[in-house]
Amino acid sequence: MSNAEKLLSRLDALLTNEVDLTLYGRAALLLGFVAPPPDFALSLDVDAVLWLGQAEALEQHSNFWEALEQVNLEFEEDGLYMTHLFDEDQVVLRENWVQERVVVALPYDHLKLYRLADADLLLSKLMRYDPTDLDDLTFIIQQAKFSPDEVATILKQARLPDSEEIREQFMLCTSWLRQQNLCSPASTEPQP
Repeated sequence: MSNAEKLLSRLDALLTNEVDLTLYGRAALLLGFVAPPPDFALSLDVDAVLWLGQAEALEQHSNFWEALEQVNLEFEEDGLYMTHLFDEDQVVLRENWVQERVVVALPYDHLKLYRLADADLLLSKLMRYDPTDLDDLTFIIQQAKFSPDEVATILKQARLPDSEEIREQFMLCTSWLRQQNLCSPASTEPQP
């Protein structure tokens, strides 16, 4: 069982209500694709994105936050954690990301898991210019069979958080995609 599955299985066991959770990051790549590279299973965390208002709804209508805190306490000694849960306006995504999510079919009683659609996974990996995320970008593009023109179109649909640092990282990643011939040189200016 992968680290992500350990965390999610325990979270599911602690929940008392159904909870929609949208994965991104390595957990989404591991659980949302057929035959991902084995090193994806070594990731120590699970990342999720919440639509605006979902955090408050989870607080009011479920024991999600208490269950999550318990999971993090139980796995702290193993170095596993689930603390990167971001509102949608903190992640590079397309406007319609919620409608485009992909179901992650795992046999849980309370967790209804999704991953970001391929295009949104790609965009979410443009927030940090580092070798791991660049490798993940290549994996996503290969799995989705995106052409350079399709990647350019996706980049134009990006909705960037109000963060200068993320904008800089996005531009560095975009330049790298062009250098690797994974993105056509057409204009890739994201949405304001």
